Amino acid sequence: MTNPATTTQQGRAIPAQPGPREVTGVTDGVRAGGKPGPGQPATAGVAGAVPGGAAGIAGLGSSVEFVPGYAPDAVIPGAGPSGRPGSRPTVKLREANPDDPPRYAPEWLELREPADAAARAHDLLDPLRIRLANLPGKSGVAIHDLGCGTGSMGRWLAPRLDGAQHWILHDRDPYLLHFAAVSSPRSAADGSRVTVETRRGDVARLTPDALQGASLVTASALLDVLTREEIDTLAAACAGAGCPALLTLSVAGRVELTPSHPLDAEIAQAFNDHQRRDGLLGPDAVTAAAEAFSEQGATVRLHPSAWRLGPEQAALTEQWLRGWVGAAVEERPELRAEADVYLTNRLAACAAGELRVTVHHVDLLALSRPVGGAS
Repeated sequence: MTNPATTTQQGRAIPAQPGPREVTGVTDGVRAGGKPGPGQPATAGVAGAVPGGAAGIAGLGSSVEFVPGYAPDAVIPGAGPSGRPGSRPTVKLREANPDDPPRYAPEWLELREPADAAARAHDLLDPLRIRLANLPGKSGVAIHDLGCGTGSMGRWLAPRLDGAQHWILHDRDPYLLHFAAVSSPRSAADGSRVTVETRRGDVARLTPDALQGASLVTASALLDVLTREEIDTLAAACAGAGCPALLTLSVAGRVELTPSHPLDAEIAQAFNDHQRRDGLLGPDAVTAAAEAFSEQGATVRLHPSAWRLGPEQAALTEQWLRGWVGAAVEERPELRAEADVYLTNRLAACAAGELRVTVHHVDLLALSRPVGGAS
């Protein structure tokens, strides 16, 4: 259940709040280090220790427990393979309904946020700004962020766009929605006000009606966990609403490790096959999305957005390695013996500052034909 003081299912705007590292003391009636009050989720924005010895992250407190078997040297949930095909590793709130959807661990999303921000394609922003500036009769823009997680896209994009902005954050996870809402930016590039609301729901069921009045649709690391049918639905919804889409950080299926190792290619292929389980598109998602938006009459631009990980990103590299190799072994169990040695050696090189990794992604900007003939 979301906190009615800060979020709403259907449209009440709230002012954006300080980011998670700025909030101390009391946030939304929950004291730092305390448990939620009646009817409240564990609050975002309150500093707390992460169980299991992981690095601290704002917003995780005593009401969060990790999935069974989690240890400091394990894969952070969300970074690695699922326990069964089609599922995702999760953290679980003790107070949560057992039927709640799986959760990406907020500490994984926080760990990857700086690399995501550095990777996103700035070259796609100018054509996007031109489109938004030419919207008729608008004093501000309405931006729908699909699968928003902890809100990293808003923290990156809102300060790079001028004018008043109203962000509508979509996710199936009420805990992540709350975190995203309270950590959203307060102002745009020119100092204009930024407001935010949340909508809990499945982005795969998005319709043009849900995007009525939208100026822009955004998503980050989403396309590769969708099916072709879901991507077609997304493209049709954006076309029906006449709004552009900025869809970033979709995996491209290519990884480069320096120094190289004979097993690199085999691990990469097994990982890519794992990403395609249960009809998910994985590394084929960007091509499918470009086709789907083009078929809807949109102009599509693609731009590389690779993670470039060196000694300064060792913590992220370690978690990525564990997840990457773990997914490959889950797909091809016969690799386990070789992969265990491979992972041990790669982790040692990472800890010594001797490993560099490039994980290729692609950003997509689709400029759908505006409704009403606007340019």
